[in-house]
Amino acid sequence: MTVPPTQLRVKVDDLMAFCLAALRHVGVSEADARLTAGALVTTDTLGTFTHGTRQLRGLVKNVRDGRLDPAASESVVNEGPAWAMLDANHAMPPAVACRAMRKAMEKARACGVGYVGVRRTSHFGAAGYYARLAAAEDMLGLAVCNVDPVMTVTGAAAKVMGTNPIAWAAPAGEEPMVFLDIATSRVAATKVFAAKALGKSVPDSWLIDAEGRPTTDPSRFPQEGALLPLADYKGYGLALLVEVLGGALPGAELLSGVVSWAIESSERVNQGHAFLSFDIGAMTPIGEFKARMDRIVRELHAAPKAAGADRIYVPGEMEWERRDAALVEGIPLPPDVAAALRGLGDDIGLRPETFGLSLG
Repeated sequence: MTVPPTQLRVKVDDLMAFCLAALRHVGVSEADARLTAGALVTTDTLGTFTHGTRQLRGLVKNVRDGRLDPAASESVVNEGPAWAMLDANHAMPPAVACRAMRKAMEKARACGVGYVGVRRTSHFGAAGYYARLAAAEDMLGLAVCNVDPVMTVTGAAAKVMGTNPIAWAAPAGEEPMVFLDIATSRVAATKVFAAKALGKSVPDSWLIDAEGRPTTDPSRFPQEGALLPLADYKGYGLALLVEVLGGALPGAELLSGVVSWAIESSERVNQGHAFLSFDIGAMTPIGEFKARMDRIVRELHAAPKAAGADRIYVPGEMEWERRDAALVEGIPLPPDVAAALRGLGDDIGLRPETFGLSLG
């Protein structure tokens, strides 16, 4: 994702302070507030603005509307040596997701591989954040989530399943960590919502209208039309895998039964999340694995380049470069993110300027 042109840059610490204050204001515990704000702010530093602090206004509204419980925490429903099933109890989703991945890592340290499924949860932001938690401790990480239906599938002309993101991350040695975080639709729904909020059109390869025809107009989405799956039946198949791992296995709602966290409703959401971790060092010497990862990265970098291309990136490399710049120069917030943060401040009576944020 290309960082949008903007003159607005905010300091990471200032943005973090504002997000923490907003979460505390609605009764979220200090621990959960820090995990949630950390996940969202970090996502902004990587340039994935659709899934960063732009999402905080909606999460806080869900708390205020009673759809999320700021005082709740997850509980273990069942577990074995290499797996566990959690009930999120409608606690703050990013905080639950962080602890769920940590539990998957704990299981992996004991058994080589760990799986944790979560039910009765909601929007956790960017799946890649949780996969990277494992990779940061020399493990392979995988994170998935089933989502309310906004995507069609091969042969259908209506919304059938969610964009069902899937993310993985692997450590390297001298090269940066490699990670991929994608929706199984052609684009994440939040990119369409961002275009809709700004009154912009979208490519005709993103959406179909109510009659199943390609459209560039996002104004009636998601009430009408649907996203198209990534690479047709291939994206459909991956989305179905996520529905199984993240929905069917943990016992969350499925397909049309999944309620959107983003709509005006008093009904609580029952999305499912799943986290897998692989203890690399238990299977092969970690130094050898990292050397192999470096070899993969360098061979990809050295591949013959297409006409007009001056560089080959590996997954995650662009994001790390954006983060390095953001930590020094500030985060270049796009207009829709700044508007969402201003709106959050208005909703709960917090002035962003108090925290050093000038949001235009």
